Amino acid sequence: MKIETVEAPKTSIQVIERMVALLDALASYTDPVSLKELSKVSGLHPSTAHRILNDMVITRFVDRVEPGTYRLGMRLLELGNVVKSRLSVREAALDFMRSLHKKTQQTINLSVRQGDEIVYIDRAFSERSGMQVVRAIGGRGPLHLTSTGKLFLSVDEPKAIRAYATRTGLAGHNKNSITDLAKLERELSLVRTRGYARDNEELELGVRCMAAGIYDDSGKLVAGLSISAPADRLQEEWLDDLVDTAKQISATLGYTGL
Repeated sequence: MKIETVEAPKTSIQVIERMVALLDALASYTDPVSLKELSKVSGLHPSTAHRILNDMVITRFVDRVEPGTYRLGMRLLELGNVVKSRLSVREAALDFMRSLHKKTQQTINLSVRQGDEIVYIDRAFSERSGMQVVRAIGGRGPLHLTSTGKLFLSVDEPKAIRAYATRTGLAGHNKNSITDLAKLERELSLVRTRGYARDNEELELGVRCMAAGIYDDSGKLVAGLSISAPADRLQEEWLDDLVDTAKQISATLGYTGL
């Protein structure tokens, strides 16, 4: 008895995999690409590649520049912008913050700049951190007295920093507060060189912080991630974890300058 072999139907997953292969191939070229080249790079038979490309042209995922030549379509940009608009810094950061807190057992803060202050928009903490929450969500702190605030000041132009000093008078909270413009400028220079910032009991006695910047896809500093701990408990080995976590969050937001 002759047994006939029947070719298994192509599943929707196979089609998606082939679409992705073609999109990846198109993304690796800056100029329009020929069908022959796309077939070679994607590993698909020319007829298969041609059929899928035609479908993607109809749905605007791919543009046909001229017969037999293709490039990525504008619909990808439109969808990308939708994703970007829906992804907030807080949503991108929360899981990373929890992981960092689990590793350090200290309070992890997420802050953004509003005018001459930073605003705490989220935190990861537990009672075992050994320190009560210094600033609740929605709380504020002066830029020059906080680690995240120094990050934001460090990207300002010198003229803007002087204007900030004039507006605020560089008011201090205690004996450790930086209240002198020249000293603040030296501190900000260190922040730029190191790529991170510190608060050595300048906002509140007994509490030290260190912060690393979070950047969006345009390279703009959009938030600061900081670790707060009792002054005698802050460990230097946490710094690498902090900086790495901030980089991971930035990458999630589309930042590529890592």
